[in-house]
Amino acid sequence: MIRKGWFIMPQIRPLPPTIPITAFNRGQAGKIFSNVKQIGMTVVMKNNEPECVLLSPADYNALVERLEDADLLHLASERLKDFDSKEQAAIPFEEVCKRNGIDLPSLDFESVEIE
Repeated sequence: MIRKGWFIMPQIRPLPPTIPITAFNRGQAGKIFSNVKQIGMTVVMKNNEPECVLLSPADYNALVERLEDADLLHLASERLKDFDSKEQAAIPFEEVCKRNGIDLPSLDFESVEIE
């Protein structure tokens, strides 16, 4: 929010493009999907209310990835909330690998996914 004197104004976002649900009944689905691929998102309206949001596959995948990253960040934060580096020593990554018999040079860091 933006503070203007005593009045707090919400930040204004442009409305995403909208289409009436009847456009699908008129055989315009191909055109609608093509537009969604170009612009990324369209809101489908029914009785002047948002009914659903159409996302391009790329935007959907990016959204899912951000949600997964947020979940992992929350999990890591929860696990570290009671960790005090002054009282507890962290174990270096190299030591963890050594203890678990993992050969560091053989790891391909670009293809490793941790879930």
